[in-house]
Amino acid sequence: MAPEPPGIAAAQPQPAGAVDTGHRIDVLIPVYNAEATVRSAVESICAQTERSILIHIVDDGSTDATPRILAELAGDDARIRIHHKPNGGIVDALNYGLGFCTAEYIARHDGDDLAYPERLAVQLDWLTQHPDAVAVGAGVRHIDEHGQPTGEVVRLISPDLADPCQVPSQEPYIIHPFLMVRRAAVEAAGGYRHVHHAEDTDLYWRLSEHGRMHNLPDVLGDYRVHSNSVSSASIVNGRIAAAYAQLAALSYRRRKRSQPDIAFPKGLHRLHEAKDLAQVMAVAGADLEPEEMQYLREASAAKLLELASYRPFELEASDCRTIGEIARQGLGHLTRNNSALQSRRLSGTAARLAAAGRMTDAMALLPPGLLPSFAARYMLRARALSGIKRRLRQRTGRRGPSK
Repeated sequence: MAPEPPGIAAAQPQPAGAVDTGHRIDVLIPVYNAEATVRSAVESICAQTERSILIHIVDDGSTDATPRILAELAGDDARIRIHHKPNGGIVDALNYGLGFCTAEYIARHDGDDLAYPERLAVQLDWLTQHPDAVAVGAGVRHIDEHGQPTGEVVRLISPDLADPCQVPSQEPYIIHPFLMVRRAAVEAAGGYRHVHHAEDTDLYWRLSEHGRMHNLPDVLGDYRVHSNSVSSASIVNGRIAAAYAQLAALSYRRRKRSQPDIAFPKGLHRLHEAKDLAQVMAVAGADLEPEEMQYLREASAAKLLELASYRPFELEASDCRTIGEIARQGLGHLTRNNSALQSRRLSGTAARLAAAGRMTDAMALLPPGLLPSFAARYMLRARALSGIKRRLRQRTGRRGPSK
């Protein structure tokens, strides 16, 4: 029988050959079937200018060449510790790995991202200089699945601006594989919970109760954006992530009011059986109060709109109908800025769908009051598309037969 993954309090790690007890940072890297990228990801951590580190790699039951590659890497660098476990998902892998961490600081990394050489040194220096802070993140450059820059650099706003009542919630977000956190704060927060596809967001809400967090403007690594990542794999995962990120905000609100917290059981099967956003919200909100359920519906719909604007999946017809139904109930109770943001996202998404030939779905999404702004944005897209097609014809020599 496979052993249960230890929680961070229950774990009594005995990593083979551990001799360095004075390291400053434990780097935690969960991996699963990452043979294409794990070597470069780990090597980017081995090349850090901050040398006082141990690298804990949790292999979550990989079935490809990942275990062999990890063994080779460990043979080349004595700071690497490999921890194998049966496949159980990202939350169990992270909590299992946390049980082996003994340094004052823990840095997260993923098996498909790249850290620049100064990443750990810069973050460690910032936390050392700010003893009131519990965690720090960084800016990143996006790369595609082949490692080529996409042209996008992301710098997040301050987690101090988090608002659990906004629609969708303004999360105290740090790009997860570029997080450095005080181990004592993670332990005080209780590690990771099964907040499906939003376990990082939930951790940040709980960390915020123990100290402030910060996002550095420095770009300290490459974040890989590809369709095989959990968050980008499908609209199904997008719906779950949208709903559970809002459930994490509701959980925070309950704790602030000293109310019983929301329970997050491990099983995902009921969510994966849900056929649309409405069913996902019904499963996620089964134990909520009516007022909380109303927030979950509005905020989940708004979050899915946001995710679909930059993730490699698109809303399905059922999502458009559900979001449109929620939007037509009115946005007047939101703040002026929050209402304006949702109106822009609704009209922009509808214009994108219409430009893709999905006019019926675009109309299902829109409240009547947004038809003028939708029409204006759709015409802009249509003109832009026409101009692109004209330039492509010119480039390919379709201006007529050559003489």
